[in-house]
Amino acid sequence: MEDILIQLAKLQILNQFWLSLFLLIPMVLISRTVVAGTRYSPILIIVIFGLAMGYVLVASGVSTPGLPEFQIIDLISRTTIIALTVSFFVGGQELRKIFGGIELEPDSMVVPSQEETVLGTNRTQLVFIIRAFFLLLGIEAAYRLIVGINAGDLSRYYPLLAYIGLVGSVILIDYKATIKDKRLYIRKGLLEILTIGIVLIISFYIAAWIRPIIALPQIFFAMLISAGLGAVLYKWCFGPTVRALLFAGIPVVLAGNFMIGGSRIADAFAITGMNAVLAYGFFGQLLWMFGGIAVLMLLANTSHARNLAPGMAGALSHSGLTGACTAGDLGKIAANRAPIMINVPFAAHIFVFSVLALSAGKGELMLAPAAAIFVAGVIITALSVKTLRTADGKDSKEVKGLMQFSLGWQLTAMFGGFVLLSVFGMPIGYAGMAKSSALSHFGLFAATQGGMFGTEEASLIPFIFAMPFLVHPFVFFMFGKAMEKDGYMPKLPVFILAGIGLLGVIYALLSI
Repeated sequence: MEDILIQLAKLQILNQFWLSLFLLIPMVLISRTVVAGTRYSPILIIVIFGLAMGYVLVASGVSTPGLPEFQIIDLISRTTIIALTVSFFVGGQELRKIFGGIELEPDSMVVPSQEETVLGTNRTQLVFIIRAFFLLLGIEAAYRLIVGINAGDLSRYYPLLAYIGLVGSVILIDYKATIKDKRLYIRKGLLEILTIGIVLIISFYIAAWIRPIIALPQIFFAMLISAGLGAVLYKWCFGPTVRALLFAGIPVVLAGNFMIGGSRIADAFAITGMNAVLAYGFFGQLLWMFGGIAVLMLLANTSHARNLAPGMAGALSHSGLTGACTAGDLGKIAANRAPIMINVPFAAHIFVFSVLALSAGKGELMLAPAAAIFVAGVIITALSVKTLRTADGKDSKEVKGLMQFSLGWQLTAMFGGFVLLSVFGMPIGYAGMAKSSALSHFGLFAATQGGMFGTEEASLIPFIFAMPFLVHPFVFFMFGKAMEKDGYMPKLPVFILAGIGLLGVIYALLSI
């Protein structure tokens, strides 16, 4: 009997693999089906379905909060850094091209199949989505195995998961897509997998080495290395790994996170002080998103999605908007500009993470440097407004102005919020969760999930981060309306939503 139980336990990991695959992939596909034929982003639907699925799994007794019975979904939800590493690499390439005045021939290595396999998703896109799942699973398992990260019972299966994920990702090539050189394409994919793994390992050890001096999160070093590689390898034509993770990496990661977050709904509301965190996250999302758009419209005199979408994706390091841009949901220009914009504010994260890491160690925000960075953000934002007002539709000037805005508004929103929350008495760990969710900030989310503010915050952040995504119907509705009007966003609703956000943030601060 004991032998039978051991064998069943070993088979359970394969059941988890198939369950994870059949829960996450259909969620992404359904989200694309719902928005098929419209100009809206599927990220909006992933939010709703993910939270609902997590809640239903717990409410029906299939699982418990945090979904410990679905360890592979938890593993996928923690691969944020892999998806971002690819985005940083592409951003480094684009920055090198801009600053070097370099123009390259359009990428013609792959011509996707246009055969629609699922409503709203063609064959090549379907393969990208499935491949992204295998890539995230395989790279994360191999990385954890090499650096020795222990995750309980799942750790013993890292070699198997790495093998399944990496082998599956290599063979998943859409045979109906037109590929110039299939052998070269596959070799590029293998080299990209190896490079991502090396970046993760090096950034892990650098973060561990410097931790006694300052607890900078791993994602900061991964950003520096991958963006630097992109700048050096600016001529690199993407293989299947980068293509898949750019298109579907963020949606798959978000689907996993929202499922974990939905499973913690009941737990989170029962914690004292959590209502203020949730209220600030929800209304802060309205304030900083639509407040930033209002600044661009009112002061910078620009209302086109080619500027608003990548500008706000970078200014907030916004996970949902970044995913929508890189997937091409908001137009080709936004897709090209978004990797640049999310790289620019991350270059200043040596200040962001330094101040926050030191604050987390002290147990309270370091007000003087935080306030100084906030003031610097306001000045840079004002400079960006001046640059954009004189851009006159020129690509180089618009990109320059958006880079300035991404940096300035991020510092303004990040540290303006932290200062306010600290003044009103919110603990630094809760403030970290509140700011991460109010901005949908991928970097701060990854750092919090990695334990920068403590274990309680690390376990709660998937739910706290997911809740403000309920604002995303407004966000993606407005961008959808803009795409329907040749890219121009209506102004009055933006100002109204920003005003609601301001009133809501005031309420959240007073309720701390």
